[in-house]
Amino acid sequence: MFSAIVIDKTDDKQSVSLAQVDETSLPDGDVTIDVDYSTLNYKDGLAITGKSPVVRKFPMVPGIDLVGTVRTSDHAEWKAGDKVVLNGWGVGEGHWGGLAQVARLKGDWLVPLPAAFTGAQAMAIGTAGYTAALCVEALVKAGVTPEQGEILVTGATGGVGSVAVALLSKAGYKVVGSTGKASEADYLTQLGAAGIIDRAELSEKGKPLQKERWAGVVDSVGSFTLANCCAQTRYGGAVAACGLAQGADFPVTVMPFILRGVRLLGIDSVMAPKPPRLAAWARLARDLDPALLGVIAHEIGLSEAPAAAVDLIDGKVRGRIIVDVNR
Repeated sequence: MFSAIVIDKTDDKQSVSLAQVDETSLPDGDVTIDVDYSTLNYKDGLAITGKSPVVRKFPMVPGIDLVGTVRTSDHAEWKAGDKVVLNGWGVGEGHWGGLAQVARLKGDWLVPLPAAFTGAQAMAIGTAGYTAALCVEALVKAGVTPEQGEILVTGATGGVGSVAVALLSKAGYKVVGSTGKASEADYLTQLGAAGIIDRAELSEKGKPLQKERWAGVVDSVGSFTLANCCAQTRYGGAVAACGLAQGADFPVTVMPFILRGVRLLGIDSVMAPKPPRLAAWARLARDLDPALLGVIAHEIGLSEAPAAAVDLIDGKVRGRIIVDVNR
């Protein structure tokens, strides 16, 4: 038996509990992992609160991230004792996830835990930080350089935004963070932000083309914010879009793309193949100061996850939440 957060549904009513689960109930997979830590991401918050129908079958153990030690493996790449990380792949939605003491997964979904990080640090990064690294990689590959001007990070106090600010600053970019939390200015400065703007400047409908400012953008917000980011991006710049905190709509014209050559780079972290995953984690290991993770993240126990998920959806959480599944 092991402890897990279990989401179930009867008729139209969803329930969430900390339950004892028999290991015979684990889903199919070729690697069994003793989980050390998981996290709470926005998608986990949606799953646990039921605010959005992200869970595709019940019962479900949420948690799109985990780090732990391989107990048994029928996969050629992994052996007992290996330290591994899981991000995405529909885990926590259609396959039992990381908010449990034991997980059974497909070995193809795993990457090695970088030597630069402890398990807790890897989960302080989690899918949010790994997504941020994918965004930075995309901007770099698009040819956006520090000399070209400022980089905007929207949702800067969130999980993706926090890590993106830190990574971009370390890579030499002048980073401006957009946030609705003016009280977090010191936090963003500590991560490396050179400037801060109020998210209200971007969150309403704007002109199709606006004054050019940003050489590049990391956006986790979507909707009018993403549209305004594109309208303000400088000639030949690039916008990496990875989220929809404001909305899934994209009320933009073609003007930024056909008159300024702006490039919109879609970032998918869930089903990304292994090479970009490894490149993202290599960037994190190289450029992310582990000391900042203590600023970005705080730790809770498994039993605290349901209440913390409510706070996350209500916008009351700064940075990242690490879940110690063994307490």
